Parts: sequence; structure tokens; C-alpha cells
Amino acid sequence: MSDDFRARRLGRSGLVCGPLGVGTWAIGGPFFSGAGCRYPLGTPLGYGKADDRVSIQTLRRAIDLGVALFDTADAYGTGHGERVLGEALKGARARVLISTKFGNTYDEERRELTGTDASPDYIRRACQASLKRLQTDWIDLYHLHIGELLPDQAAIVADTLDGLCREGLIRHYGCAAAFADRPNATAVQFDMNVFEDAPAIVGVCEAHDFAGIVRLPLAMGFLTGKYSPASQLPADDIRSRPPAWLRYFRDGGGASPEWSSTLDGVREILTSKGRTLAQGALAWIWARSSCAVPIPGVRTVHQVEENVGAVEFGPLTSVQMAEIAGLLGR
Repeated sequence: MSDDFRARRLGRSGLVCGPLGVGTWAIGGPFFSGAGCRYPLGTPLGYGKADDRVSIQTLRRAIDLGVALFDTADAYGTGHGERVLGEALKGARARVLISTKFGNTYDEERRELTGTDASPDYIRRACQASLKRLQTDWIDLYHLHIGELLPDQAAIVADTLDGLCREGLIRHYGCAAAFADRPNATAVQFDMNVFEDAPAIVGVCEAHDFAGIVRLPLAMGFLTGKYSPASQLPADDIRSRPPAWLRYFRDGGGASPEWSSTLDGVREILTSKGRTLAQGALAWIWARSSCAVPIPGVRTVHQVEENVGAVEFGPLTSVQMAEIAGLLGR
């Protein structure tokens, strides 16, 4: 296994983030769509209840195991996810990189998302609020959390983020292709997993020396093999009422029979060399691109230990990648 694999950089920033980060959507607790959100009123948007004590223990175990990149968002639990991460990172701030996001508006008391805002004034307010919740003086990587912008809007957002960089409040920012010429832009965050390739975005990352921060590398838990068509999840879990883009689950939280069958078709390859399914799914990400850094979500110490254990196996081989592509009809 190459040293480069273990020392993956955060794009052109030069910062070493390692091959694996940790996502914190699942530890933010329940939150829902409110008036003004793009989802129907009352749609669950989190992973349900989380025990903060267990979450902090889990995140600290990740630090002990050498994880450097921790990803969150002000929207996760309408601020609660950032608070939990800030508490977990006490005493370890100099050893880690914090990535968080802005752009969603929310009501913290009601735990509801209420719309979006990418205006300069709002970005600055959101940044200051995140710094306070995270108990830090700076954010290493700041991402827009609401998708693509029109070119004129993107330029205004980038100007604002460059200003925050000059002031030392953020070090770098996550971007879209429209930000490619900005020296402080260093990463793109996007969804990708074994079943959902993203060749266009991977191409942008490789062309501009951006880190590809990969969300949903385990398809919200589906690629762990933990869920069957008979599974049920609590009503405050987004997977129990899956939006259209979340096609691996069906109402109630059961796994999609179609996708369960597809998973069975690639199971043998993903579990090669004694890997678990989750470890195989991460190995696929690493083999997909040298710029890819998956950020699987975690809720327990066991999950962190399993994910970090995948590093010892390294990426899948090019032959295995071709076999999976053939089985999936790509």
C-alpha cells in the first residue's frame, strides 16, 4: 500500500487529511422540514435520536485511531451536530481538520429547516455561529450546502469566502467548478458510492487538484448489509420516509428489494480479503480516484473502528473495479 494513499491531501491546500474522514449527520439528532423548506412540512431530515455521550465517545475514538477530517454542517440537528463535535474535539483541535457547511436557514428551537440563504451577510452570520458552536477560532474547510449557484451568485459567494479567509475565520472552502480559479478553493463535496458513480465531478476534482469529499459512501448504511426489506426505522429517521433521491430504502425503513439484489451481486468482490461490506464499499471509493476522501457517518465506536480498519486493506484492484462495473452495467 502506497504512502500516498495514507497521506491523502485536502486538495491543493497541502493539508494532509488522510484517506478517511468522519461524517456527523447521524449524531445531530432529529430535525425536520419546516415552512419554506423544499421538502413537505414535517419530513424527517436526520437519523433520529442520538445519545450525545455515545457520540462524543465515538468521535474521540476516531481521533485516537488517527482520523483527521471531521465533517459537519450547521443544518445537522439545526446546530446540535456542531455542538457535539465541538465538545468532542476539546483538547485535540490542533490535530484535526474541521469541515462544516452553510446555506440552510433553520429554527433551532423547533429543529426545523426553513429555507436557504447565500447572501454575504448571512454567510458571515452563519460562520460566526458555527465557530461558536464548534468552540474554535477557525474552520479548516467551509462548504456551500445548497447546491449549484448561478455564475453571478457564485462570484459573490466566493468573494465573501475569500474575505473570511483573509480574516483567518476559515482556511479554505469547498466549491463548485465555478470557483476553480480561486486559490482558497480546495475541495468539492458530493455524493458517490458503489451504486452511484459521479464521473463528471471526479473529473473536475482531478483536473483542478481538488479533494473529492465523498458523502454517502455507504449509501446511508445500506452498503453495510445491515438492512433487509423487512427492516423498520423510527419515524424521525429520514430513511423511514425517504425522499426521491434516497432510492435504497422504502417507506418504513426497509431496504429496497431491487437494490438488495444488486448488492448481493457485488458482495463477493466487496468482501474480498476478509473485508466487511462497509470496508469493501470504502475500498471502492479509494480505488475510484486518488483525490477521493470518503466521510462515512458514524454513531458508535464499533462503526468507527470498522471504517478505520478498512485502511489496512487499501483500495480495490483495477480488475475488481472493472468486474463491479460490468456487474452493474456501467
